[in-house]
Amino acid sequence: MTPLHRLFTAGFRVFFLAAGLFAVFTMIVWEGWLAVHALGGMVNDMPFAQAPHLWHAHEMIFGYGAAAVAGFLMTAAPNWTGGPSAPVPFFAGAAALWLAGRMGIWWSASLPDLLVAVLDLAFLPLVAGRLLGMLWKRPKPQQMILLAVIAVFWAGNLSVHLEWAGLTAGGANEGLRTGLLSLAALIAVLGGRVTPAFTRNAMIREGRETGLPRDPRPLAIPAIAAAMLVPLAMLARLPEPVIAVPALLAGAAALGRLAFWRGGWCLRQPILWTLHLSYAMSALGLILMGLAWLGLGSEVAALHVLGIGGVGGMTLSVMSRAALGHSGRALVAPEGVALAYGLVPLAAALRFAGSAWPAFYYPAVLGSGALWLLAFTLFTVSLWPVFWGPRLTAQRGAA
Repeated sequence: MTPLHRLFTAGFRVFFLAAGLFAVFTMIVWEGWLAVHALGGMVNDMPFAQAPHLWHAHEMIFGYGAAAVAGFLMTAAPNWTGGPSAPVPFFAGAAALWLAGRMGIWWSASLPDLLVAVLDLAFLPLVAGRLLGMLWKRPKPQQMILLAVIAVFWAGNLSVHLEWAGLTAGGANEGLRTGLLSLAALIAVLGGRVTPAFTRNAMIREGRETGLPRDPRPLAIPAIAAAMLVPLAMLARLPEPVIAVPALLAGAAALGRLAFWRGGWCLRQPILWTLHLSYAMSALGLILMGLAWLGLGSEVAALHVLGIGGVGGMTLSVMSRAALGHSGRALVAPEGVALAYGLVPLAAALRFAGSAWPAFYYPAVLGSGALWLLAFTLFTVSLWPVFWGPRLTAQRGAA
């Protein structure tokens, strides 16, 4: 089997590689544009039709985010159902469709709005349809609910395109936020499932029988339900003070859950503590957004805590762990990946400072982008052999 053929044999291979490369590409473009303006210059001609900050936001959410989510779900679903993975033609076609969406957005200044929308919106229904076919054989509410979140995520993107095409007055900003908040809802569901489970498994392997992680239902249910309600409320364009209520509840309940997951035990295992830290950043981001919607603090600062620290951190954590585990490698983060785990929350903190204290905007935002670039370059380079290489004989991991 050639490396190129192997790349399309599993969701974690093609989509995690695509996510890593795209995370680097989009940040290079955004950093370059910002750097020119920071030096007093001006860039007027870009190949995309949107304002650069809107292109940046859209592609990080619906480009990078969609690839990361698709890679995880298409890797995990066969384990959930006991069925086979998708065939090579499916992965090749889905990857081509995802890339066509990215190219459509990139060249949107020269393409019809309808074509751009169709190219960008086609990817997730294909993935969701395949996922539904796999889950339908053994439907479980906790798994089927993921399809509902993906539908809201897709609807957010549709709202963006409707405004960009001039078919609605408004909706793009709400659509972008709906997409980001849908990813936060997936973290509440999936991150809330895998973080305590992986920690518990590691503790048991090391002989622990007591003091294992717990996930109390009085905290888990409101954390998940409220996190799912927030993007729905945003999509419905409810008043911000109203949306603030479930956002604050979701964040507070998530932090409460986290307190029972034995995060302190994981401090010597980067592949575990990064899950705890990323989940905490997502919860903090929801709280900061809720406060901002009540008039307390910067919404843009809060968005980046959620987007970089929560979504960026959790996707990096899950992608690296899934790639190692499903390729038969030990669940021990390579040094470069472990370093990346620490760089992402630092990037979130710097970006928060850039919006919270405008006097430091350019140094903080450019510094945050540089840390993001380094983190995802390390991720992509460190796991390059995993994405392209053969599966190894399973090894005993540390986590």
